[in-house]
Amino acid sequence: AVMDVIEEEDLCNRANDLGARLKQRLETIRARVPEIVDIRGPGFMVAMEFNSADQSAPNPEMANAIRAEALSRGLVLLTCGVYANVIRFLAPITVPDDIFAEALDILEASIDAVKKG
Repeated sequence: AVMDVIEEEDLCNRANDLGARLKQRLETIRARVPEIVDIRGPGFMVAMEFNSADQSAPNPEMANAIRAEALSRGLVLLTCGVYANVIRFLAPITVPDDIFAEALDILEASIDAVKKG
């Protein structure tokens, strides 16, 4: 039954579409935020890694500050990784497009707020 729902609702393509949209937005942000050193993951299973501005060391402080800023704006994010310098995105693939767009706006505003200090 689960496999039928996945097929009927085209959830594999939905995951790929959401992942592509997320990665595209993150790449746009990355163009002005050198601390973002990697954006990775298949489909909608995406992670964004932060290092120092000169990219010489992991930057868990920035990842945590973005997580906290996003939370204060109503968006729950998860930090992870060996150095806690990665933000992992775990939204459901059934997220409505307007909610997804709002989350991306909050994420970008949170990164900008932390970057400005």
